[in-house]
Amino acid sequence: MTPVELSRTVLRAVRRAVDEGELSVSVPERAVVTPPGPGGCGDYATNIALQLARPAGQPPMRVAEILVPHLADAAGVEDVVVTGPGFLNISLSPTVSPTATLVAEIRALGLGYGHGDALAGQVVALRVPYDVRAEVVADAVVRIVATQGGRGEVGHGEPVSLRPVPAPEDPAPLGPDAAQWALLYPAAHDRPRITADHLVQRESNPLFRVRYAHARVRAVVRGAGRLGFDAEPGDVPGTLGVSGASGVPGTARVPGTPGVPGTARVPGAPGVTGTARVPGAPGVTGTARVPGTPGVTGTPGVRTPRIPGASGAPGTPGTPGALVTALADYPRILTAAATHRAPDRLARHLVTVADAALPFLPTVLPRGDEKPSAAHRARLALAEATGTVLAGGLSLLGIDAPDHL
Repeated sequence: MTPVELSRTVLRAVRRAVDEGELSVSVPERAVVTPPGPGGCGDYATNIALQLARPAGQPPMRVAEILVPHLADAAGVEDVVVTGPGFLNISLSPTVSPTATLVAEIRALGLGYGHGDALAGQVVALRVPYDVRAEVVADAVVRIVATQGGRGEVGHGEPVSLRPVPAPEDPAPLGPDAAQWALLYPAAHDRPRITADHLVQRESNPLFRVRYAHARVRAVVRGAGRLGFDAEPGDVPGTLGVSGASGVPGTARVPGTPGVPGTARVPGAPGVTGTARVPGAPGVTGTARVPGTPGVTGTPGVRTPRIPGASGAPGTPGTPGALVTALADYPRILTAAATHRAPDRLARHLVTVADAALPFLPTVLPRGDEKPSAAHRARLALAEATGTVLAGGLSLLGIDAPDHL
């Protein structure tokens, strides 16, 4: 069950409670589900009871107690526990693999993943000054608003409703992609940097990391094609979908990753030294240098990036669990970017996805004499889903997602 599916399940529980006369409230349009916070448990948590307490005229704990049986009876839900002032902590059934279902949802929706109806039927009027950055930001906002069912209309004149800090100089010399990124990546109240730093191909450049991650995904997919195996959503070693998930050796249940309660060490994964090489099909260049994988070179003339988090312990940014977390959070980020007219939120999240993906990608293809297995197919499906999210996000920012870099 994906976060989107679980959100719908929570809303159905509220609707049943209203229909049975236990609650007297309007059913909200969406329910936010997130990783459990401190003191929480299970796979996901929601604050829906706190949200409904005031309109229901009841304490949050009482609202939570009303919703517990309706949620516990839902398909795919194993247990519901109330913690704190009224947070509902939800554990999914052992037969459900959140990683697999998340990947399957992304594969099914493609570039439409993360699109919703938060702004359905709304017309968002954007009045901007005659300024390059304002025009670029407004253009991106229109595209992002459309993903949530709204329609953006851009005009000029007073009163101005969108006035980002202007660029100190003309960004055109950076080229279309770098110029877009330079104007959109900073928050509206921050002055953008129009420097050649946006063009350098190294880890210090966030735009390079995002585009490089997408190019590496495409290289891995090409490599899998040459090895003769396809992607198939499933449990990915290093990302626990549920407690006791079968076929995931050496995993342990650790709360904290949305839909993926924990991470585990995977031979050859970041932080495990002694792997002979980073997987990649013969002839595929540009593999990133990962600590602990000697002898791997990059594209001639291009400094291969040091991947953030690659040498960290499991559970740190850059692990497969962190990647699944970032992909699952993408719809929420997209909704927030639309409602707050803030494309910088989307840009920063794409960097989060890329930084989590880069250490994972070298584990996708078989090593040495290994034969492609279900684990490899599941990793490939997760890699493809990552590429979809990166490509979709970049397109909303008006930036090209290269297959080669």
